[in-house]
Amino acid sequence: MAVKSEDTRSVRKDGRGPRQTRPVTIETPFLRHAEGSASVRAGNTWVVCTATVEHRQPVFLKGTSQGWVTAEYGMLPRSVPARLSRRANDGRSSEIQRLIGRTLRAVVDLRGIPEHTILLDCDVIEADGGTRTAAVTGAFVALCQACRWMVRDGRIFKIPIRDQVAGIGVGILGGEALCDLTHEEDAAADVDMNVFMTGRGEFAGIHGDAETSPFAQEQLRTLLTVARGGLKRVFSAQLRALCLDTKAPFDAQQLVSRD
Repeated sequence: MAVKSEDTRSVRKDGRGPRQTRPVTIETPFLRHAEGSASVRAGNTWVVCTATVEHRQPVFLKGTSQGWVTAEYGMLPRSVPARLSRRANDGRSSEIQRLIGRTLRAVVDLRGIPEHTILLDCDVIEADGGTRTAAVTGAFVALCQACRWMVRDGRIFKIPIRDQVAGIGVGILGGEALCDLTHEEDAAADVDMNVFMTGRGEFAGIHGDAETSPFAQEQLRTLLTVARGGLKRVFSAQLRALCLDTKAPFDAQQLVSRD
C-alpha cells in the first residue's frame, strides 16, 4: 500500500487538504458547578469535559499519600444519526475511558494531589469522528482548571501537571495519509490510528489498526509525522483556551501566577 507524497494537492469533501485539521475551538470554563470544565469542538464533533475533585483515594492506593486521575466517557443518544441506546455505553466506553485516564496520568505527578481523586467526565454531544481524541484534548484543559481550583482552595501548593497532552486521528485512505479524519473517512480508511502526544513531542499513546491489509513501518512513520503536525494546532488551541502564551513552552504554574 503506497502513501502519496506530502505535497499532494487533493481536496477532501469538506474542503481540507490531506494534512489539515478541522477547526478546533475550546471554551473553558464551560459549566458553573464543576471544578474544571471545557467544551471542545473539532469540526462537527463536540465533547464536553468536566473535572470533579474528590477528597478520596481508590482502594488500591489506601495507605499511600498518592492521588489519582481517572475518567468516564459516554455518548449521548442523539450524538449520532440513529438514536444510540444509553445501555450501549458499555464495552467500547469502558475501553475509551481507560485510555483517557492513562493518557492524562502520563503528564501528572500523582504525588502532587495527595489523597485526592480527579474524575474527568467526557460526554459526546455530537460525533463525527475523533471523539476519543477530542475527549483527551478537552479533558486536559478541564484537568488544568481543576488543579488551579485546588491551589486556590489550599488543597495543594502547586499544579502537578508536567506537560500538555492531546490527541488526533490519522489514517490512510485511497493511498493517502490524512489528518483528523471525519466519521465518513474513518469508516472507509485502509488504516486508522489515534495518536496522543505531549507538548514536548513524546508519545502518550498510539492506537492503530489495518482494515484491509497490513501496513508498513514507512507508512507508520508517515502517519506519526502527520499526527505531529496536526497536534501543533491542537496544542495551540489548548494554550489559547487557558490564556497561556502559545509561543512559549507549557508551564502549568502560569495558571496560578496570574491570580
